[in-house]
Amino acid sequence: MNIFLLNDIIVFVFIEVILVILMLISEYSVIKILKNWNFSITTSLQYSLEKRNYLVNTIINFTIICKIILFFFFVKSLSELSNVVPGAMCIAGVIGANDYGEALLLLKIFIVFMLGIWLIINRLDIKSKKFIYIKPKYFFFNFILFLIVFEIFFEVLYFVNVPLKVPVFCCSTLFKADALPFGLTQSNLAITFYIIFIFTLIFSYLKKIVLSFLFNILFLFISYFSVTYFFSIYIYILPNHQCPFCILQKEYFYVGYFIWISLFLGVFFGISSYIIESLINKKITNLFKYSILFNTIFTLICTYFVVIYYIKNGVFL
Repeated sequence: MNIFLLNDIIVFVFIEVILVILMLISEYSVIKILKNWNFSITTSLQYSLEKRNYLVNTIINFTIICKIILFFFFVKSLSELSNVVPGAMCIAGVIGANDYGEALLLLKIFIVFMLGIWLIINRLDIKSKKFIYIKPKYFFFNFILFLIVFEIFFEVLYFVNVPLKVPVFCCSTLFKADALPFGLTQSNLAITFYIIFIFTLIFSYLKKIVLSFLFNILFLFISYFSVTYFFSIYIYILPNHQCPFCILQKEYFYVGYFIWISLFLGVFFGISSYIIESLINKKITNLFKYSILFNTIFTLICTYFVVIYYIKNGVFL
């Protein structure tokens, strides 16, 4: 049985290819704009480039929104594959089915972050009325386009190499306590999590761009391990069930989507100001309030399950 016989995978790859083609078509106009743009002159060429700019913006915005939606469709497709791949009980087994899965997932998350940054810069560029950020915006788009083209080849390699006859390892085997970072115990991991969370709030509130960037990156890293090895066991109410993906399933009311989306949004807004300033040399500090909001929502959701379990049972797992 070939993995591409599954309808979800066929539809997913087909849409991805269409979006890449749209972006490559836009690239022709992007190159012309980068080469000839001069907003201070009133020539027929400049007028033509301005019209192209609006068209390209529309196409790119459309494809970016589709790419972000497709990320969730990708997660759904992996969930569907867990019913096909032998030995896989959830997304963990499917992701770990070959050497490309984890890298592909990380690449997709990184691309979604970069697409979000582009949307913010594009909005700033349009609001400037004189398109003062148009060149760095499109140079950044070229970088994203390169990543997306690379992503397509990576996706094909991943799906082609998903084994359908050989059993794969799943979460019970993949996620063990000895995989905790820096030799931390579960309790020390939880304490570290809350300490870093407090620092992200402080630096975001004080609008310290560099420190917020660094601590949000660290928060993303430590949050992954905290959800996987500490908070998840309170969601499953099983001390030996440690998995960052099973919480996405309907048995747990899809709470994983709320957990991971709030975390990614909190970290995204926490690191955006630094990246935007690096790209266009403009300070954007109003994004920090969203970082505080979503990081707090994420932490409250995770903490809720621990508190509820303790109230009901009087002990921690």
